[in-house]
Amino acid sequence: MGKLTDLLNLAHERGRALERPYQGELTPQEAYDLLHLAPGARLVDVRTRAEWDWVGRVPNAVEIEWNQYPGGVRNPNFLAELKRQVDPEALVMFLCRSGVRSIGAAAAAAAAGYNNCYNVLEGFEGDKDANGHRGNIGGWRKAGLPWIQG
Repeated sequence: MGKLTDLLNLAHERGRALERPYQGELTPQEAYDLLHLAPGARLVDVRTRAEWDWVGRVPNAVEIEWNQYPGGVRNPNFLAELKRQVDPEALVMFLCRSGVRSIGAAAAAAAAGYNNCYNVLEGFEGDKDANGHRGNIGGWRKAGLPWIQG
């Protein structure tokens, strides 16, 4: 089997173990690898505009807020924006700050007919460390993957 198949199989296994309603769970490195291995794959960053502007952006990611800033209210246009920007046949990976909001986004997309959805574990910043700081334990940035300051 090729690397693409191996990565997808591993993600499927993780997703099944966690009883997710979408295709699977990826580490940040695996998500980055899939962007290069799977034709047409898209990374959808579901953090808020404030997070993109102040914390950092992933180059070429589709940016659609899951919760709106300020206030944290669910974005009522999330699925409409997703359908406008991302082909339902594409392999779609969802990224947030720590891998929690992206679970909801991936589940909503799967329920809306996106059949190849994945969550990116750890998110962009990862979990908080003992001092309450993000960016030191897991995440896209900690993995050394491409990002830019907003």
